[in-house]
Amino acid sequence: MAERLASSATLLPSAASPSSSTRRAAVASAGLRLRPSPSRFSQAARRARGGAAAAGVVPRLRVVRCMAASDAAQLKSAREDIKEILKTTYCHPIMVRLGWHDSGTYDKNIEEWPQRGGADGSLRFDPELSHGANAGLTNALKLIQPIKDKYPGITYADLFQLASATAIEEAGGPKLPMKYGRVDITAPEQCPPEGRLPDAGPRIPAEHLRDVFYRMGLDDKEIVALSGAHTLGRSRPDRSGWGKPETKYTKDGPGEPGGQSWTAEWLKFDNSYFKDIKEQRDQELLVLPTDAALFDDPSFKVYAEKYAEDQDAFFKDYAEAHAKLSNLGAKFDPPEGFSLDDDKGAAATDEKAVADPEPTVVAPEPMVAAPAPADATNGAGPQPEPFVAAKYSYKKRELSDTMKQKIRAEYEGLGGSPDKPMQSNYFLNIMIVIAGLAFLTSLVGN
Repeated sequence: MAERLASSATLLPSAASPSSSTRRAAVASAGLRLRPSPSRFSQAARRARGGAAAAGVVPRLRVVRCMAASDAAQLKSAREDIKEILKTTYCHPIMVRLGWHDSGTYDKNIEEWPQRGGADGSLRFDPELSHGANAGLTNALKLIQPIKDKYPGITYADLFQLASATAIEEAGGPKLPMKYGRVDITAPEQCPPEGRLPDAGPRIPAEHLRDVFYRMGLDDKEIVALSGAHTLGRSRPDRSGWGKPETKYTKDGPGEPGGQSWTAEWLKFDNSYFKDIKEQRDQELLVLPTDAALFDDPSFKVYAEKYAEDQDAFFKDYAEAHAKLSNLGAKFDPPEGFSLDDDKGAAATDEKAVADPEPTVVAPEPMVAAPAPADATNGAGPQPEPFVAAKYSYKKRELSDTMKQKIRAEYEGLGGSPDKPMQSNYFLNIMIVIAGLAFLTSLVGN
């Protein structure tokens, strides 16, 4: 940000206070322009000038730098670039997931930042990216990193949430009341531990959902509303262990073919998720145990039924819940954050001069160089190495056989029916038989 202020010590003589006309002539000869003091300071300024003149003291300018964690203008430009990516890659679902998984690690029982988790950009680091629940999000980071490189004045934490909100809106969803100014963590050691995100197939789905989302400070209505975002996207068995390899709705894309979607139009944000779960007429559509719980649990069912019938009510509650989720655990600079849809966002990154109590002296912008701020991280420490997509491009992340067996067993315990049985592990079966015979032989021998 260009330095736009010049100290009065270099513009005005340090002798007894000159007259107003003399000061203006001196400023004009220096090629500078005067900006009147704000009206709210005018009376105080006149009184102080009179006292200063009598004492032979020249009031000076006090420079106040108001720099937000992210630059509002760059965020707006980044939003337009995200829209273009959405149009060409159909990546709406994974962008929503990127923002959710960065903020969804929040624990309301921990006060300290960043130990409490939440929307702090930690998902860009390998320790958190390697969590089982984040399988496949490498693809989202590959798409988003060029935008971060293009706009270095924004944080990862803001960029992830901006991408998520833009994806919802561009898919036909409601306008989200987002705010920005989130501060990034700076080292992998600050990532939250694994296990804070929800599972797809817990033994008791409703209880699990409450355990996870209550820990974040969300309630039953917000749990159901946020679940409605499954109207977008697909589940891929090679990433989550759930769903079919492809269906009639996904075999031809758009985007990368395959997976099983929750809805027929899985790039359109509406209330069809709730309608389809309620009717359960299409076997090509995915219903996870946590999805079915929305209509099985009495408290959840009140909201699920409502959203299936009233899309406007769903949009209203979803917009509020999404914005709340995006702020969880975040450290904002400025503390109140700023919006991109009003003038406050631009004001958040401006530099201001508070006269003490002289008129503000401002150098013309074309005549002043634009030195980089000495501390571009706002006191947050050195910036970390940026995410390099190639570092992760060739790692195949897949659930272990043990985890797949565990998930499948829990699903079958709930009366579920996997789309196809797992192949028998004959070697393991033989080893079990041998171990059993050895045990019996030892008993007989004794």
